[in-house]
Amino acid sequence: MHGVRVVELVGIGPGPFAAMLLADLGADVIRVDRPGGNALQLGPAVKDILGRGRPSVAIDLKNPRGVETVLDLVASADILIEGLRPGVTERLGLGPADCHARNPALVYGRMTGWGQDGPLAQTAGHDINYIAVAGALGSIGRAGGPPQVPLNLVGDFAGGSLYLVTGLLAALTHARATGEGQVVDAAITDGTAHLMSMIVAMQQSGGWSDRRGTNMLDTGTPFYDVFETSDGQWMSVGPLEPQFFAAFAQGLGVELPGQYDIARWDELRAAIATAFAGRTRAEWIEVFDGTDACVAPVLSLTEAYEHPHNVARGTYVEHHGLTQPAPAPRFSATPATLTSPPEAAGSSTAEALAAWGIADVDQLIADGVAVQAPSTTSKDHS
Repeated sequence: MHGVRVVELVGIGPGPFAAMLLADLGADVIRVDRPGGNALQLGPAVKDILGRGRPSVAIDLKNPRGVETVLDLVASADILIEGLRPGVTERLGLGPADCHARNPALVYGRMTGWGQDGPLAQTAGHDINYIAVAGALGSIGRAGGPPQVPLNLVGDFAGGSLYLVTGLLAALTHARATGEGQVVDAAITDGTAHLMSMIVAMQQSGGWSDRRGTNMLDTGTPFYDVFETSDGQWMSVGPLEPQFFAAFAQGLGVELPGQYDIARWDELRAAIATAFAGRTRAEWIEVFDGTDACVAPVLSLTEAYEHPHNVARGTYVEHHGLTQPAPAPRFSATPATLTSPPEAAGSSTAEALAAWGIADVDQLIADGVAVQAPSTTSKDHS
């Protein structure tokens, strides 16, 4: 994505993750922060991996000259990302009409939970609320138990960020072919619903029950679940196909009821649980290593950093004193690389604005329209 310029109006969660992904892929992203930083920042900015790969400039968007400065950035940008409540950028003078007046080919990306319209568009919410309304949360959990919250991966980052980036790239292709920009309305509820496509298809064909924990992929089957080992750790089990189940049974070393003898599934689950409880996780890892039994240890994050497969592929890397996920996916001709570390709001205001062609940077800083903060990165705090 070298040569693609992106203006990010800083938000929280899915917006910054989308900007990080574009930066990982080589886009030239400039992050427009609030002077003083984001009040909802989770931990020190210099350790916030979502801020990696792009300089931070601090601009006062309540000042008309600050708004004009952002519009000057927009004039040479390909993409803008904003994650504010619907109508906020319009009130600031940075809405789609304002930006397209300066740059008709701009792809204007909007990241929200509920979308730009609809009865809930103006109400507050978070990932857990969005995936609840989309139907995903109610589908996750064990039979007879409450819905289980899948971190904020399903909504914020899968249903939100990844759909926003997909939309931005599709719209960018159109803009480069026609010179016509457009608005990409990425709602987490929409994206999450789209992620449910396979489950919806199974439900429509009678292969999925609305009763949580009774289906093939939600722990309803005894051979798609997690089981505790003798040392209080866990193993994941997923041999859905008969040949993989046969390898699983062989490794387990006990006689099991038939895989799809549903009347005996309680017996099958008990037999699997009893077997796993007889050895430690390390022992079971050794048993199933190199087999097609579809069995893997359930690792903590710290353990995942050190797993041999992740180490071999460089799935997690050390960069500027921080352990962090490497860019994904992998490219054979244009590999993505990590560049600059996350930094505090406004650390690169003077340098980045000048690099983007803003002429009166020193005066903007002198007048308080833009703020140059002391330069600090994760490397300084490692």
